[in-house]
Amino acid sequence: MYLKQHFFFGLVFAATLFLLFPIIGFLGFSIIFLSSVLIDFDHYLFYTCKKRNLNIKKAYNSFIKEDKYCRSLPWEERNKLPRKIFIFHGIEVLAILFFLSFVFNYFIFIFVGFGFHLLLDLIDQTTYWDKNTKFSTIYDVIKYRKENCSRKPSP
Repeated sequence: MYLKQHFFFGLVFAATLFLLFPIIGFLGFSIIFLSSVLIDFDHYLFYTCKKRNLNIKKAYNSFIKEDKYCRSLPWEERNKLPRKIFIFHGIEVLAILFFLSFVFNYFIFIFVGFGFHLLLDLIDQTTYWDKNTKFSTIYDVIKYRKENCSRKPSP
């Protein structure tokens, strides 16, 4: 899912929670909204590690171009492309945030924002991939490590 869509849906989700549960306050609303969007920082980290380039605009444009390319391929061809591992996109990070929320209350808002983002990604991913790579980072590393080393990357 694209950043613009995460921005829109994250804003609507956080606003809805704020209206339903005003006790979260503006700070809770802001943290939920920002975390539902900023979780994608790991896409930028992936780009900078792979390309050795810190230009955020180039990183964004690269992912947009690559995603459009992937979506243009037939279903069978999409599934032959190597998977990318994004460190914040997994249940492990959610578990860490959940447990941190018992120590620092505001982590619950980050947990909710990340969880909403991952839910949107799961819904979106099932429309164009045969495999889901947004559930467990550890599982993806183990399962797709060999696959990523043996396949050619998309342009």
